[in-house]
Amino acid sequence: MFEKGLLAGKRILITGGGSGLGAAMGRRFVELGAELVICGRRLELLEDTAEKLRSDLGGKVSAVQCDIRDGADVDAMMDAIWREAPIDVLINNAAATFIAQTEHLSFRAADAILAPTLHGTMYCTLAAGSRWIEARRKGVVLSILSTSTITGRAFTVPSAMAKSAVLAMTKSLAVEWGPKGIRTVAIAPGAFPTAGASGQLRPEGRDENWASRNPLGRPGEHRELADLASFLISDSAGYINGEMVVQDGGAHLRSSGAEDLLQWTDAQWEKQRAARARS
Repeated sequence: MFEKGLLAGKRILITGGGSGLGAAMGRRFVELGAELVICGRRLELLEDTAEKLRSDLGGKVSAVQCDIRDGADVDAMMDAIWREAPIDVLINNAAATFIAQTEHLSFRAADAILAPTLHGTMYCTLAAGSRWIEARRKGVVLSILSTSTITGRAFTVPSAMAKSAVLAMTKSLAVEWGPKGIRTVAIAPGAFPTAGASGQLRPEGRDENWASRNPLGRPGEHRELADLASFLISDSAGYINGEMVVQDGGAHLRSSGAEDLLQWTDAQWEKQRAARARS
């Protein structure tokens, strides 16, 4: 359904682009003709991913090390990227989360989630948006959110708060920046399993049959999310602004996704806290 050159001529920055859904989206964008920049904290991982994409697809892919929790680091990254060429699209993908009883969260633990998921996303959006506006360039910001923005979600409260705030940013900037040629859109994915997220959100002891209870009876496939993202950032979606598209097989209509944790024992929670302390 996609034209081969759907994203030709677009330069796209993906935060957290070295693995998981970020890497999956990046691969699809390059397949569709885009030039790609991926950023994250682990340079070796980023360079390995970039090299594999170049080898497999022959596209132009570069890697930039950046801690998006640091606004100065974000500005320095954007300056470095812009010296070569401006980006046309920002994908706010980087985030952090883990399950925890909220009353046991330390301030530091809460900040570990809020810093990349909310502050980092805001820093990157402001850095890209201010440069686009100054240069009178059009742009697109796509943020990867969560259905917790609709249902709330027990035991991942800082993440639900951060994602909800980014949704508010998406809607607000659609009005403020839309007249300047900048669209802001979002995706709320359901279960698209990745190694990193599964380790944090589905440790041993959680419901093992969760996928079968999805109305469609399965988790999402990375290519499905990558295809939706490709459409939303393309010119074909040029009249979609300020919207969040849910892609979860209808799961949020049945459950917020955290109800099984209400049955956990104190011993299970203690084991989970001990595991996090060791990680």
